[in-house]
Amino acid sequence: MYQTAFLDLPPLMSAAGRVRLPGSKSISNRVLLLAALSAGCTTLHEVLESDDTQVMLAALRALGCRIDATGAQTLQVHGLGGQLVQRQAQLFLGNAGTAMRPLTAALALLAATQGAQFELAGVARMHERPIGDLLDALRQLGCPVQCLGQEGYPPLRVGDGAQHALRLDEAIRVRGDVSSQFLTALLLALPLVSAQQAIAIEVQGELISKPYIDITLAMLARFGVQVQREGWERFVIPAGSQYRSPGALHVEADASSASYFVALGAIAPPSPGSAGLRIEGVGLDSIQGDIRFVDAVRAMGAEVEGQPNALLVRRARWPLRAIDLDCNHIPDAAMTLAVLALYADGPSVLRNIASWRVKETDRLAAMACELRKLGAQVEEGSDYLRIEPLPADGSGWRSASIHTYDDHRVAMCFALAAFNPARIKVRIEDPKCVAKTFPDFFETLFAVCQTDAAHIPVLCIDGPTASGKGTLATELAQRWATTGSTPACCTGCWAWRPSAPASTPARRPCSSRAAPPRWASWRASCRCASRASKCGWETRR
Repeated sequence: MYQTAFLDLPPLMSAAGRVRLPGSKSISNRVLLLAALSAGCTTLHEVLESDDTQVMLAALRALGCRIDATGAQTLQVHGLGGQLVQRQAQLFLGNAGTAMRPLTAALALLAATQGAQFELAGVARMHERPIGDLLDALRQLGCPVQCLGQEGYPPLRVGDGAQHALRLDEAIRVRGDVSSQFLTALLLALPLVSAQQAIAIEVQGELISKPYIDITLAMLARFGVQVQREGWERFVIPAGSQYRSPGALHVEADASSASYFVALGAIAPPSPGSAGLRIEGVGLDSIQGDIRFVDAVRAMGAEVEGQPNALLVRRARWPLRAIDLDCNHIPDAAMTLAVLALYADGPSVLRNIASWRVKETDRLAAMACELRKLGAQVEEGSDYLRIEPLPADGSGWRSASIHTYDDHRVAMCFALAAFNPARIKVRIEDPKCVAKTFPDFFETLFAVCQTDAAHIPVLCIDGPTASGKGTLATELAQRWATTGSTPACCTGCWAWRPSAPASTPARRPCSSRAAPPRWASWRASCRCASRASKCGWETRR
């Protein structure tokens, strides 16, 4: 992951190869909570390692849940069986809505029935994201809930240390037109108190982001709770529901993260001799709603072939076909469509995306602002964007420094602008914000993209053995805050350049000395101008 202040993406020319996606954030945080609430031990494989899952793990451990890392992306969760170990805790949940909302509901019910008190807080942006509709539902149940700042927003205090009888006889009403996470939170929490009677939830207003509720219902079923659904208006947790560990569970790769590489395959010419871009870890049969992003990209003219647990994407129609699409079913992936619209043959309209305004940032305003920086004409409505494409001959494109608003999806989708026909660089500010869901996003992108060597600057630092070349190269990288520059080791010289896509195949190293282990995962290159026989470019992972 790049820790620098910004990352300059060179003009990218083509793409090919394989992409292995990280685990789904939506599934990872759901199953972590469910495993902690269940009795017994659950082994979770392919769990996403990111900021959002880290705050969930830290919170569960603070609540007394034992969680052991037993391998790469593998965790063993020793469930609490719905019984509190800690009666008081202060939990920091960053900007993770998938942690804040479900934990608020689960802890409010446990605190009320077992006598406890918990405080939940996050970063400044989390304290601007509404949670009032969920709190209203919890208060209907009789849970003591208090906002510690502005009413209807975190930080929160749930429980008051005393036990309270819950009101479960009447259906619990919750709004569905602001965020589907409020309904998800109730669905995940209410099985904890359904031993004696069925509990009904009634959704008020049009439920948005329905595919995310499908994920919730599927995960509940894996842990032994079969929710009865009557359309999208009423959900019933049967009496006697109890969480049971499935023993082991594999987390599907993230379909939202797949959208960036599906889009990449749609706009990038394939490298010579390649069949396109293969995306591994998720297929067309995914339980995640964002897999329907594939339908939108196909409508724009790309070829997408479904394979077992994988997708193969090729650029076909060019320029892409403009679309007018209701994006309520793919709210996260729809951001990627906004950048793809720059490569279309006419204006595109993305509709029914009002939920963007209560995400990690006001995404409607953010996307409109940053698209305009690139030269696009954008109309921003209360719940839609209308985007005029930029000329295919490169005229009208402007080099831009993209402000990312501490929003991982803004950073990732605007990386696609590096394929602009004007062959101008795109600067991504604060690239480390991708740690929220995809810490290695840029490294993964660079591994499958190509550009001309002329676009990759090189600085050579020469000197005798043990003269401090490596130390100097590292210091220069830190001082200049350039784009993730990394040193590579060669006999007699150090060469240092921004980590960027390889423009030629890897060549035989110019030295028998291997790079130190701590560089094993870096992309490195060298050009030994001081040697009689030039080794050219070398890339090493």
